[in-house]
Amino acid sequence: MEIKPEDQARLVIDKKLIEAGWTIQNKKRMNLYDGKEDIHGIAIREMDTSTGPVDYMLFVDGKACGIIEAKKDGISLGGVAEQSGRYSLSKSAFTQRWLDDLPFTYEASSLEVRFCDYRDPKARSRSIFHFHKPETLKYWLEEENTLRARMHDLPELNTEGLRDCQIAAITGIEDSLKKNKPRALLQMATGSGKTFTAVTQIYRLAKYAKAKRVLFLVDRGNLGRQAKKEFEQYDTPLDGRKFTSHYNVNMLGTTGVADTTKVTISTIQRLYSQLAGTELDDDADERSGYEIEANTETKEPRTISYNPEMPIETFDLIIIDECHRSIYNLWRQVIEYFDAFLIGLTATPTKKTIGFFKQNLVSEYTHEDAVIDKVNVGYDIYRIKTKKSEEGDLIEAGTAVQVRDRLTKKKRQEILDKDESYNKKQLDRSVISPNQILTVLTAFKDNCLPDCFSERTWVPKTLIFAKDDDHADRIVDKVREVFNEGNSFCKKVTYRVGKKAAEDTIAEFRTSPRLRVAVTVDMIATGTDIKPLECLIFMRDVRSQAYYEQMKGRGTRVIDVDSLNAVTPDAKAKTKFVLVDAVGVTETDKTESQAMEQKPSVSTEKLMEQIARGDRSAETIRSLGNRLIRLDLKIDDKQRAELSELMGKPLALVAGELIHATNEDYLEQQAKVEFGTDAPTQEQRDQVYQPLANAAIKPFHNPDVRETIEKVRRNTDQIIDESADELIDAGFDEEKAQHIILSFKQFIADNKAELTAIELIFSKPYQQRHLSYEQIEELAENIQAPPYNLAPIEVWKAYQQLETAKVKGVPPAKLLTNIVSLVTYATGLKDVLEPFPEVVERRFDNWLTQQQQTGVEFDAGQLEWLALIKEQIAQNAEMMIEDFDYAPFTQQGGVLKAKQLFGDKLNNVVNELNGYLIA
Repeated sequence: MEIKPEDQARLVIDKKLIEAGWTIQNKKRMNLYDGKEDIHGIAIREMDTSTGPVDYMLFVDGKACGIIEAKKDGISLGGVAEQSGRYSLSKSAFTQRWLDDLPFTYEASSLEVRFCDYRDPKARSRSIFHFHKPETLKYWLEEENTLRARMHDLPELNTEGLRDCQIAAITGIEDSLKKNKPRALLQMATGSGKTFTAVTQIYRLAKYAKAKRVLFLVDRGNLGRQAKKEFEQYDTPLDGRKFTSHYNVNMLGTTGVADTTKVTISTIQRLYSQLAGTELDDDADERSGYEIEANTETKEPRTISYNPEMPIETFDLIIIDECHRSIYNLWRQVIEYFDAFLIGLTATPTKKTIGFFKQNLVSEYTHEDAVIDKVNVGYDIYRIKTKKSEEGDLIEAGTAVQVRDRLTKKKRQEILDKDESYNKKQLDRSVISPNQILTVLTAFKDNCLPDCFSERTWVPKTLIFAKDDDHADRIVDKVREVFNEGNSFCKKVTYRVGKKAAEDTIAEFRTSPRLRVAVTVDMIATGTDIKPLECLIFMRDVRSQAYYEQMKGRGTRVIDVDSLNAVTPDAKAKTKFVLVDAVGVTETDKTESQAMEQKPSVSTEKLMEQIARGDRSAETIRSLGNRLIRLDLKIDDKQRAELSELMGKPLALVAGELIHATNEDYLEQQAKVEFGTDAPTQEQRDQVYQPLANAAIKPFHNPDVRETIEKVRRNTDQIIDESADELIDAGFDEEKAQHIILSFKQFIADNKAELTAIELIFSKPYQQRHLSYEQIEELAENIQAPPYNLAPIEVWKAYQQLETAKVKGVPPAKLLTNIVSLVTYATGLKDVLEPFPEVVERRFDNWLTQQQQTGVEFDAGQLEWLALIKEQIAQNAEMMIEDFDYAPFTQQGGVLKAKQLFGDKLNNVVNELNGYLIA
C-alpha cells in the first residue's frame, strides 16, 4: 500500500523525536510518566484540543509544554506558524500545563523543522536542524525567563580598559542580540584585540544573560591554546578574579562537552569529527581552514547527522574567530547544526562572508583605522625578482642532473636525453632550484635589509612563507648559509615538526634574540601573535584575498620600544613592517588594506613642500599622513608637545585627518549624502575631497611647522632610504594595475547584455554595422560609477603596463571612444589595443583607396567633408544625418551643403563610413 506524503513525513518526524529522546504515544495509550525519570518527555499523536486535534502535543514531567504541526514536504512551513500558534492557545481537557498558553511550537516536514518560544520578546519562528531534547525544554521552563529576554537586561558596559573599537564591537553585538538577529559579523583589524573583545562579551553573556554554554571556534589547534590563555589571563571587571575562576574553559576533546563547561574551544574540523563520531589526528587539528579547503579534492560541504551526545541546543552562542570561506563552503552544515547565535570575527570580510552573516555587519574597524590609532603599523612592499622565479628556465639535453624522489627524497644521477624547460609555476614542484632560493635570500640580505633597515646590525625578526614542508626545509638551510649562522638563527615552524616542538619554537621566536628567522607554510599564517615581526617574505603565492590579508596581518601588530629592544636590541621603534614579495603575490588583486606609503622615494621634506606649493593629490597627502604617524611613534613627549602647540592639535590627529581625507569609501559616502545620489560621479567625489584636503593640509602652510617637523625628524632614527625604487615601485605599480584590470573584467561581466550587443554589431558585415553613441556613453558612465570607479584611461594604462606588446600608444584621456577600443580588446574582438582615432584613420585611408580602385573619385570639397565625417566617428563612434546641423558642419554650410556635395548618395556614404571605420 502506497504511503501518503503526510504519513511519510510523520515517519521521519517520529524518528527525529525518538533520536532526541522523546517517547511517542497514541492518545488512547498515553502514559505521561513513561520514559526517562524526572523528564518524562512524551509526544502524544492527534491530541484533542478545543480547536481540533493537534498532530503532536509535547509533555514534559506530566505537563503539556508545546505542540508540533506536521506537514508534507513542499508545504511552506513559514505559513504554518499561525496555525501552530493557534493550537498552542487552545485548551485540552483535563491536561496539566506548564503555562496556560503552551510556549513551544514546532512546524515540521521530513526535510525541515521550525521552532518558536512564545515567551521570547517579539517571539518569532526560526529554522532548526532537529528537535530539542525534552530535558532541554524542562530546563528552559524552569528558568525565570528566556535567554532572549535576558539579553534585554544586560547592564551598561564598563568601558574601563577597553579601546573605542572594542566598545563599538560589544555595543554592536549586544544590539544585534537584543534584536534577535541570528547572525552578526564583526570586522576588527588584526592586532586590535578581537579575542579580548570576545572574552569580554562572553563574560557579560554568561554573567548577566546566564548563557549556558559558548563555543569558541578557532582556525587551528595552536590558536585554540592561545585563546585559552586569553581566557585564563582575563581579569573580570567586578571582582578582578580571572575568567577561569568563575567559569570552566576547556578544549574540545574526545569526551565531548561536559555539563560544567561554560566555554568550549575547538577547531571546526575537530567539532565535525565529534559530531560525525570519527577520529581526528593532531596534524589535522593544526591545519588552517584555508589550507584544508585548498588541499581538499572535494569541495562539497560536510554532511551532518543528528548526534544525541551533542544535541543542537548544546551551545547558546558560537563565536567564529576568523570567518574564512571554508566556514560557509565545506563546514556550513556543521555550523548550522546548532540552535545558537552566530558571531563572526574577522579582519578581512569578503562579500560572501558578509552574505553568510545576513549582511549584519555590526562593527567595522579597518587596518587603516588601526594604523591611525597606533594599534597597527603600516607596511611597505619590497619586490625581489629573479630570472627563474619570473620566467623559469631551460636545462639542455646532455646535462647531468640529480633526480630526487618526492616522497623518499632518494637521489639518483641521470643525463637528460632532451631539453627540459620549466616555468615559474613548476618551481619547487616538478623542478627544484636551490640557487633560486639562494638568489632571493641573498637579495634580501644584500639589498632589502640595507635599503629598509639601514642603521641596523641585527636582522629584524623575519617570517618566511614557504610553499610546502619540503620547500620550508630547503629555505631554512639556505637562510643559515646566506647569513653564515647556525641552527638557532633560523627554524622551521610547521605542523610536521610536531605540536609541542612547533609551539616551543613560536614562543622562542616571540622572545629570544637568537632566533631571527622563522619559516612556515601555514602554522603562523593566521592568528598567531608575534609582535616583534618586522619582515614578511612571501616565497609562495596565495590565491585567497582573505588568507593573504591574514598572512599580512602577522606583521601589523604594534609593540612598545622596551619589548622590541628585548628581542631586537638596535631597533629604536617598530613604525612599519616590510612585505618582501619574491613571487609576485602583491601583483594580483587580493589586498583590501592598501599600502599607505605611495611615494617611498620622495622625502618628507619634499612632500611638505609640494603640499605648501599647492599639491592636493591623494597620493601625496596619504603618504605624508603615513610618515607623520611613523614620526609620532618615535618622538618624545617634549617634541610632541612642541609640534602640537605649533599646529594647534596633536600630530597624530593631523596625520589621521590627512589619511581620512583620502579614504575612498568615506568620500563615496559623503558624496552620496551631499548630492543625494546612490552613484556619485568622480566630479562629485572631487567636490567632497577638495575642502577635506584643504582643511587637512592647513597646518603645512606655516613654514615653522614644516621646519620643526624636519628638525624633529632628523633628530630621530632616519627615514629608510628606499632608493631601490625599481624593486619597490614595480611591486606597487603592478599590484595597482592588476587591481584596475580585475575591476574592468568585473565591469565586463556585470554589463554582459550591453557588451553582447556591441559584439553582435562587430560580427555583422561592415555595411550593417552601426555603433550607437548612447550605447558607448552609457558604458562610459557605468564604468566610472561605483563600484568600479574607473576612468577608461586608467584601464588603458594598466593594460599598457602589464601587456606592453599588445598595446599601441595611449589616446587622449577624455576621449569617449576609448571605451570602444577597451571593450573590443578585452572581449577578444581585437588582438591589439590601440586608440580608436588611429583605427578610424587607418580604415579611412583604406576606404578611400578602395573607392579609387572601383572608379569612385571625390573632389576636394567632398574630401574635406569626408574628413569631417571621419573625425566625428573617431570622437563619437557614430555619425548621424542630424549631426550635420551642429559644429563643425554648420560652419561649412550644414546639411544643405552636404546634400549639395553628395546628392542622393549622402545617406549611403554616411552609413558605409559608420560601419567600415569602426572595424
